[in-house]
Amino acid sequence: MDKKVRVRFAPSPTGPLHIGGVRTALYNYLFARQHGGSMILRIEDTDSTRFVPGAEEYINEALQWLGIGIDEGVREGGEYGPYKQSERRDIYRRYVKQLLDNGKAYIAFDTPEELEAKRAEVKNFQYDASTRMGMRNSLSLPAEEVKALIDAGEKHVVRFLIEPNRDVVVHDLIRGDVTINSSILDDKVLYKSADDLPTYHLANIVDDHLMEVSHVIRGEEWLPSAPLHVLLYEAFGWEEPQFVHLPLLLKPDGKGKLSKRDGDRLGFPVFPLEWHDPKSGDTSSGYREAGYLPEAVINFLALLGWNPGDDREIMSMDELIRDFSFEHCSKSGAKFDFEKGKWFNHEYLMNMDNDRLAELFKPILTENGVNVADFSDEYIAAAAGMVKNRINFVRDLWDNARFFFVAPTTYAEKDVKKRWKEETPQLMRELIEVLKPLNFDDAVATEEAVMEWIKGNEYHMGNVMNAFRLTVVGECKGPHMFEITQLLGKDETLARIERGIANIIRPEA
Repeated sequence: MDKKVRVRFAPSPTGPLHIGGVRTALYNYLFARQHGGSMILRIEDTDSTRFVPGAEEYINEALQWLGIGIDEGVREGGEYGPYKQSERRDIYRRYVKQLLDNGKAYIAFDTPEELEAKRAEVKNFQYDASTRMGMRNSLSLPAEEVKALIDAGEKHVVRFLIEPNRDVVVHDLIRGDVTINSSILDDKVLYKSADDLPTYHLANIVDDHLMEVSHVIRGEEWLPSAPLHVLLYEAFGWEEPQFVHLPLLLKPDGKGKLSKRDGDRLGFPVFPLEWHDPKSGDTSSGYREAGYLPEAVINFLALLGWNPGDDREIMSMDELIRDFSFEHCSKSGAKFDFEKGKWFNHEYLMNMDNDRLAELFKPILTENGVNVADFSDEYIAAAAGMVKNRINFVRDLWDNARFFFVAPTTYAEKDVKKRWKEETPQLMRELIEVLKPLNFDDAVATEEAVMEWIKGNEYHMGNVMNAFRLTVVGECKGPHMFEITQLLGKDETLARIERGIANIIRPEA
């Protein structure tokens, strides 16, 4: 690759960052890092009517949480700035003038009402070579009238002059060469005098050229715009970047592109972080607040539309950077399997260091009234580690490990009915006497002693052990019983058995 790799992620601050946009940012990042290139974050805010306060800050925070590093941007700075399009007005004006001077664009004065009337009059109306001479623009009006209108401050737009019946070829790294005839393209608006700002099409091209972007990696939804962008590069006499149009993220069920409504309907987030809409006041869930780990989200998204060429699924960011390639990107859309996202989170929690898991667990313990200072870091880590194979999210730790921190005061009714027999209190008293002389630091030795007592007395293993678990845990579930008692210690274990004998009442048959 001769040219230094420079990619850009260019969202608009019109609301929260959609998870599809996150995947686009991720693929840009992976490609840039793999080739020792630069990752640019450019804020495309030329549509002032759609600007939403807080959206830009949200985008930056989301990328930071996910570990998608930015080399140049509004926050980071860089020699190609400004990185916010609303601050680049003077730059765009020069290139609007260049297109007008070279006859590659023209000024149009048609009002919204006139355009609407023309659409009503002409079925499938398109502002192009077949209709432009019947409209109010600098091609159809005398030069003096055009000058007079401009001098009078008449609102106008600048449109790109599309030559009809030309085959335009878009070279795409995933899709190969895509050929589109220019006759299906309309003379797109490039600039609006009303707000003195360019539209996406012009600003995008100018910025990518001036920022020396080598690869434009974006979603498939932008593919219809690519022929126009190729023609704009040609009009300026610039070398076009390498285009890459990524497959869409599709609904988990049915057809079509993944939307927020799908997440609301099926109960999963479609935004990386929780979003509070400043206009409506509505709150939308986010992956971070739902308890997903950023590395799990990254791994999950990376494999939606790309694969490493083998059956690997769990891949670190470093592995993704090393193995990413557009050759293994799909041309077709990827169904958004949110259940698979939960699976990734489970796998990452399973493989997480217990000390880190304990730090994530501490705020949840505090929320549930546990004084974290009453327990050592080692104790919390051991408790979390013992149940982490049972959880999908950190918040699930409380339901699975609460008995390590709070002794049961109630007992699962269904387990009491099934496991607490008439003879059970006496069995538990005998068990206390078996446990008293044992060293609970050795779980294996404790287990062997209890098993020997059960077998020696020909007691029913299930009846004894389930009743034992019921008194200590409060229900008949949880990790290995003697690992539990080893962590709780002898005094706490015996106290819980005695409390169970006193408080568990077998329901009337």
